[in-house]
Amino acid sequence: MGIVSWIILGLIAGGIAKLLLPGRDPGGLIVTTLIGIAGSFVGGWLSSRFLHRPVATHFFDLASWVSAIGGALVLLIIYRLFFGNSRR
Repeated sequence: MGIVSWIILGLIAGGIAKLLLPGRDPGGLIVTTLIGIAGSFVGGWLSSRFLHRPVATHFFDLASWVSAIGGALVLLIIYRLFFGNSRR
């Protein structure tokens, strides 16, 4: 997949991560979207590096989607831990 595909996947993964972790984020929609994009890159890198699952060349690969959403969830949780959570 190209860089544009990972960005689109990251936007979608960020939205899914936001649905799975509801609540107001300290940075709002734009920061959550950027976290989703970064999470897709991190998730894809971790998947190919440590799980020996290479990144697929097509957009609709289940492993790529799971790794992107997982990466976005992890980064969103870390972001909330460092910059506050609105559920207090």
